[in-house]
Amino acid sequence: MEKYCVCGHSMSIRLRTVIFSNKVKIENVPIYSCGGCDRSEVLQDVKHELSSLIRRLGRNPEKQEIRFNESNEVAFLLHEVTKKERANVPVEQIVKERVNQLLDLLLLAQSLGDEPWSEEIRDRLSQIAKGSIAT
Repeated sequence: MEKYCVCGHSMSIRLRTVIFSNKVKIENVPIYSCGGCDRSEVLQDVKHELSSLIRRLGRNPEKQEIRFNESNEVAFLLHEVTKKERANVPVEQIVKERVNQLLDLLLLAQSLGDEPWSEEIRDRLSQIAKGSIAT
């Protein structure tokens, strides 16, 4: 997940707050950040989801705070691996635990016949499978 900035410095991934329309704080958004020139860009794996969220908010959103890690699995996993109490846990184990949690939830949603919930969980599993955090 290493990336180089146009200035030539290495960019690191950080969880940052994105402000939309001076009203909405979107917390825990994975951002590439350059220490050389202070350039930032949203992690490619979450751009589509962040854009969709912003479109859903509309042109004149109400003042609010949103935790992006609650709707995006790549952000969720990055948030988990940065917790102090999980500092000694390998990333692969954290990813595996989350996949198992989601699979358990999928079984529950299917047993309840809750198709919208099942679809949401499938989407979350898909985010992990597509994301570079899974590798």
